[in-house]
Amino acid sequence: MGEECGMASPRRYPLIFNPKARSQKGGRVLRFLMSHANRFAMYATNHAGEARDLAARFAREGEPVVIAAGGDGTLNEVVHGLAGSSTVLGVLPAGTMNVFAREMGIPFDSLERALAIIDAGLVREVDLFSANGSPFVQMAGIGFDAQVIEETTWESKKMLGPLAYLLAAVKVLGEQPPKMEIICADGRREEGVAVVAGNGSLYGGQFKLFRNADNQDSKLDVLVYKEAGYRIVLDSLRGLAFGGVDLLASTSYFQTEAFTVRANREVPVEVDGEWIGRFSEVRFVETASRLRVLAPEGPVAGNFAEALKSMLQWPRRQPELQTTRSV
Repeated sequence: MGEECGMASPRRYPLIFNPKARSQKGGRVLRFLMSHANRFAMYATNHAGEARDLAARFAREGEPVVIAAGGDGTLNEVVHGLAGSSTVLGVLPAGTMNVFAREMGIPFDSLERALAIIDAGLVREVDLFSANGSPFVQMAGIGFDAQVIEETTWESKKMLGPLAYLLAAVKVLGEQPPKMEIICADGRREEGVAVVAGNGSLYGGQFKLFRNADNQDSKLDVLVYKEAGYRIVLDSLRGLAFGGVDLLASTSYFQTEAFTVRANREVPVEVDGEWIGRFSEVRFVETASRLRVLAPEGPVAGNFAEALKSMLQWPRRQPELQTTRSV
């Protein structure tokens, strides 16, 4: 349930943004900020990690609200800085994907309407998980998914948008995949070549990959891919088309409160669309506190998945989602 955030309106919000962001929306965002300069105390970042440090400082100083104006990178850093505090996150979506904004129903195509959501003051609390200590609110990936992000350059994203990820995926598909073992909190074990975990249901924009995900249930939806190559792409498309990946022959889909991934070599890892490094072991756990976010009461669904579904009329098995819980 949401709660009303007791703030005078209008107020001056601390706002963190990256003036060098190369998103196609960068110029429009800067114009919006300048036209609303009386509403914000603006902090432009100069280097990686500064948004995290600024957010952490504001939280220590007792700021009730901090706004992240940008894409996944800026948002992830601000979330990292606010983790463990009671400071509320406001979001002005300005990136290519804006997955978390879409999940929360925050308007991603109108900064004016996104600001109105912030001014409305409705606070929702969501689970906050971490991968090897790096917090994330939406999803995380190990292996194929993270390597695609690792291989995608800023230049290609600026020129091609989401298509840049597809081109990187084609390159990664031909490589030898790692071998991974997934150990859940209750002892359940799986083997695979790639793993994605969703706190929310959406992946890569408005694709509903994690059919039963709920970012308030203290569980992650985990999808383990058993085979590499085209099967990863094929089964992902099936899942996107039909509102979630069912138990296809080459995947395993379950829920768990915590799990660890061990790989036979160091593999790339991403959280909320941001590459965080390569590891041979990755531990996923829920953090000690939830993240407080200014958002409307319910999410807004997208239409792309419906269009994709009409193109991909494959038969599918009945879902048999399994849940693991720690004892």
